[in-house]
Amino acid sequence: MLWWIPATLLAAAAQVARNGLQANLRSQIGTLGATQVRFVFGLPFACLFWLVAWALLGGPLPHFTAEAWSYALLGALTQIAATALMLVAMAQRAFGVAYAYIKSEPILVALFGVLLLGDQLTLLAWTGIVIATIGILVVSVDPRSWRDLLREGRPMAFGIGAGAFFGLASVALRGAIVSMEGGGFFMRALTVLAVVMAVQTLVLGLYLAPFDRPAFVGSLRIWRQSLTAGFLGALATAGWNVALSLSAAANVRTLGLIEMPVAGFFNRHVSGGTLSTREWMGMVLVISGIALLMTQAL
Repeated sequence: MLWWIPATLLAAAAQVARNGLQANLRSQIGTLGATQVRFVFGLPFACLFWLVAWALLGGPLPHFTAEAWSYALLGALTQIAATALMLVAMAQRAFGVAYAYIKSEPILVALFGVLLLGDQLTLLAWTGIVIATIGILVVSVDPRSWRDLLREGRPMAFGIGAGAFFGLASVALRGAIVSMEGGGFFMRALTVLAVVMAVQTLVLGLYLAPFDRPAFVGSLRIWRQSLTAGFLGALATAGWNVALSLSAAANVRTLGLIEMPVAGFFNRHVSGGTLSTREWMGMVLVISGIALLMTQAL
């Protein structure tokens, strides 16, 4: 079933739009405030998606097994940990390091998928994943900055750690979905979405209430922008979950790299700049890797 392809493309597009909104929110309510918006304001939409799907599809509802609960909790917590590590790396003025190494996620996803879920990928699929990941590194990292990167061991470790946790989260969410019993793939994906976002909202709420209340209050003050970011976050995660319910996490996250060329072209169009030769080469590698992967997935 190839529904995972449009679901992934929808998720990637929504994620690009959400990232743009969160960048604007971050300047108003801080990094943690902008981060929790996707969970607090996304949860109502996640529940709404679930209710609409249930009303339209009917049929038996899925229910969690002990294994599915374990995977769901792992996915919820590792997503928060990944975000925290990413923010630490960026706070140390190593945005390029964090960005480049987080985008090594597809390789880590493939490894975690094989180890935890027994996913099987062909040699061509592995080749496509590696090529696409190299393309992301070429786009993100200027070779002239490698000397600086080598001096910043801690930020590099945080960036790699963030990529590892993001990859583990994707595999865990797929594990939760496929470990559920009853219901179709769509309802399973949306059930995991709602439950995981509820857990994340609770965990972040318990942290922000005593330690960073202004961030939470600030998001309520600009509720219109926060609501839009929350909707896009829930839509993106719903797309990722539906895709993960139908295909290996490595396939989904590698195809999701299509957001990088799209975001790059959009940013250049808005700023009026042009792509450098290095950026063109990187984007060609990303698209080539995705194309190679898709020849195996179709």
